[in-house]
Amino acid sequence: MNKKIIINCDDRRTRVALLEDGKVVEVYLERPLHQRVVGNIYKGLVTSVLPGMQAAFVDIGLARNAFLYVDEAAALKGHEGEVHRPRRTIECLLRPGQEIMVQVVKEAFAGKGARLTRRITLPGRYLVLMPNAEYSGVSRRIGSSAERERLKGLVAEMRPAAMGLIARTVSEGQEDNALRQDLQFLLSLWENIQSCYRQKQAPQLLYQDLDLIFRIIRDLFSDQVEQLLVDRSSEHRRILDSLKYLAPALAGRVNLYTGKEPVFETFSVEREIERALSRVVWLACGGYLVFDHTEALTVIDVNTGKYTGKTNQADTILKTNLQAAVEIIRQIRLRNLGGIIIIDFIDMKAEDHRQQVLSVLAGELKKDRTRAQIVGLTGLGLVEMTRKKALQGLGGLLQQPCPYCGGSGRILSGEAAAAKIAAEIKSLLEGLQEQAVLLEMHPQVAAALKEPGGAALRRLEAETAKTILIRASETIHIEKYRLVASGEAASLAMLSGSVEDGQSAVSRETDCRQE
Repeated sequence: MNKKIIINCDDRRTRVALLEDGKVVEVYLERPLHQRVVGNIYKGLVTSVLPGMQAAFVDIGLARNAFLYVDEAAALKGHEGEVHRPRRTIECLLRPGQEIMVQVVKEAFAGKGARLTRRITLPGRYLVLMPNAEYSGVSRRIGSSAERERLKGLVAEMRPAAMGLIARTVSEGQEDNALRQDLQFLLSLWENIQSCYRQKQAPQLLYQDLDLIFRIIRDLFSDQVEQLLVDRSSEHRRILDSLKYLAPALAGRVNLYTGKEPVFETFSVEREIERALSRVVWLACGGYLVFDHTEALTVIDVNTGKYTGKTNQADTILKTNLQAAVEIIRQIRLRNLGGIIIIDFIDMKAEDHRQQVLSVLAGELKKDRTRAQIVGLTGLGLVEMTRKKALQGLGGLLQQPCPYCGGSGRILSGEAAAAKIAAEIKSLLEGLQEQAVLLEMHPQVAAALKEPGGAALRRLEAETAKTILIRASETIHIEKYRLVASGEAASLAMLSGSVEDGQSAVSRETDCRQE
């Protein structure tokens, strides 16, 4: 598989795209003013313990207190080596006012605070050190049995007493000395963190994870990546300097982009980001996917769309579902979707067709570095899967709820809004002494109030005993209106040439629509 890493830098943000066989599969974004907290280690202060939720709130110095579940609060070993027996309840593990060492595993979003754990992990280039665990392991992504056995034996031998150690995917094929140097760096880092913990008062940041570019170098840049392209010379030099110590053999694969077009335009990354922010994604065969998000889960619907096939309906459905399976996993990675994901493939009657689609889905999912699992088919034929959710998705980073519809994606129709506003106008005018009012509202609502023949507006005038003049404005929310002025009808009519009352509604109907 041909892999490339594309890095775009400017003063406002750093963006990284991972390409596989020329297609964008992952995008990462970091802004200088946005503090990344996932991976950071803090000395926190327990502010409250909640037995009913079996969780605790911990002050780590952020705007919102972080959340620690009981399963993540039961550290096997404390920071100074004391051993804790496993306990079930949060009130046995923690107490308000207690100072503890915690690591952020999930950033704050959707109104919720960051998620914490007491099970610290320190990732290096080749190894992951776990000071509060006592086991060794090898990345499941290393496929060679012989290499797995070699690394398993080496890691077991190197593992410090009362600590855990895991060989990362990039450790495959590396010499023993490189892994030992990485371990010494991690042990030194852990000693510094412990020293800072003993000296500082909570809440306090003890360790901050690397910035985006260095995390990419540490976690993504390996022998499997054919090229790393960066468009800023200062970052190009910084990457080369870091590779002198981390992976000198990879320095030749790092290039400075000097093209005239922006690097993300050259590799079609901008276009793929736009697609990833869309609700509908078209497939090459003419079918399409629809992505809908709720608080609890993401639903992906597969449709045949414009694709009619050439043989029979079953083959048409199978081809659409197979293309959809590939694109769905790519979009999940690109959008960084997490949590529960439900996929509604087009219904397939043949069992072998269903198995083909599930097999393709599972095969594509193996390319994903984020932990994910296909649970299987539900009784209704829906595919259930889960994916670890640690960071905001691409939509959460680049978009915000629409201030017009409030994030619902739907608004009242012109007729429904007119009925709602008419009732509100009656209530508004009940205690008003003036003869006439000038109201401003959306053109669709204004038109609905005057159809048919202005009868609705005349009836409203009769019920309120007021002259009602309307001015249309595209800038006003379709479900809202504004009282511009009140007084005598003649003086209000002079405020604008685009006002109408019930008597003139029929003759001036088109003017209101145009405005």
